[in-house]
Amino acid sequence: MINSQELEDLFVSCLFNDDEPMDNMVPVEGVINRYGFHPERLEASREQVKVWLAQLPDSFHKSGGGGMSFLNACTTKDDEHWGEHASVDRLFCLGIGLGLAKCLMPRAMWSMLPGGMPYFVVDLNPDPVLESIDPSWGDDGSGPKGN
Repeated sequence: MINSQELEDLFVSCLFNDDEPMDNMVPVEGVINRYGFHPERLEASREQVKVWLAQLPDSFHKSGGGGMSFLNACTTKDDEHWGEHASVDRLFCLGIGLGLAKCLMPRAMWSMLPGGMPYFVVDLNPDPVLESIDPSWGDDGSGPKGN
């Protein structure tokens, strides 16, 4: 089962320390907060994050249901409650930063979804070609950022 305290500890270790330059930050926007991860420490957490994401219900996985509501991620695929929504947000942020998870709709469209919460998909084996595409599409769905 996912241990929310271990997740919290790993999450905090991936953030920048006060004395570190943040010029190579990996920025991630979650449901609750925005974070900037240290790239080397984030990458070092990859295998553990994959283990935790693999424990989410099959409906979250690209190879399973293709995505599910954020609200349903506080239980494992074995229907065990593992954490509250703040922990879920942090798990998805780690996954997004590593290219293992993504939100399926821009924030501007979340209000149309059940509970006003976004859907996420987990892909533990992302295609490196697709992951290299420039992610500069605007958050509001309007087009590339800056246009």
